[in-house]
Amino acid sequence: MKKKILFVLSEYGYWGEELVGPLETVEKAGYEAVFATPTGKRARALPPSMDDTFIDPPLGKTVVSKEMAKQVKAIEDSSKLDNPVNLSALLPERPYMSSNTYLRDFEEYNEGVERAEEEIKGYEALVLVGGSGPLVDMVNNQRVHDLILSFYKLNKPIAAECYGVACLAFAREYWIRKSIIWGKHVTGHPLEYDYKDGTGFLGVDFNMGPPPYPLEFILRDAVGPEGQFIGNVGRTISAIVDYPFITGRSTADSYKTGELLIEVLEKGLKRYGW
Repeated sequence: MKKKILFVLSEYGYWGEELVGPLETVEKAGYEAVFATPTGKRARALPPSMDDTFIDPPLGKTVVSKEMAKQVKAIEDSSKLDNPVNLSALLPERPYMSSNTYLRDFEEYNEGVERAEEEIKGYEALVLVGGSGPLVDMVNNQRVHDLILSFYKLNKPIAAECYGVACLAFAREYWIRKSIIWGKHVTGHPLEYDYKDGTGFLGVDFNMGPPPYPLEFILRDAVGPEGQFIGNVGRTISAIVDYPFITGRSTADSYKTGELLIEVLEKGLKRYGW
């Protein structure tokens, strides 16, 4: 039986290569990929990530090769992402403290998280796929946070790319409220890579313009004075391992992120890139 890796994708649009890179790498290494979305809807690739003529405004160049556009389109046209794991069914919703039965509700919530952890034990690692979509339904999603915390408690590797890294910044124990990447070294979308206009999501009819927050600032604050945000601006690849976290900056780092995840799983890699 193949060992399984759980991939979480946004229902509002993932960036194609940020799925293809780690997916292709882990499947070549003999792992089975299982896909999950916040409410069980099928994830879709952002249209620019299938367009080899698309010019990325901050970088001023094309970021999608003809071959990659074909690979992303092939996944879109297949049934590969059909019937994903529904995170809203796997993990419970944390109750409001204003509930008249808060104590019992909170006990039930914790029991539900513990039941989910039994299923999570069946996975070797977690991958949070990037793109603009995660800004909408993953970054401030309590169930995604609890999923991350479950992998963290089980000491299993957690890989995140681009805006998927923001999920790590906000994943924290309810009573402690300190990010689990406090004191860690991570990379992610630096200020120089942020759009001034045109951040888009699937399923909405408006242009948000720039991202609602600069990810670099979020990550700098989340790692604290003993950690470090590493943007590697000016370098073509930026991927960091500070176990159990494997973080990739953006599209070009997708394959490297997958390769490092395999090294973590099979060679015990604990540190890379810092």
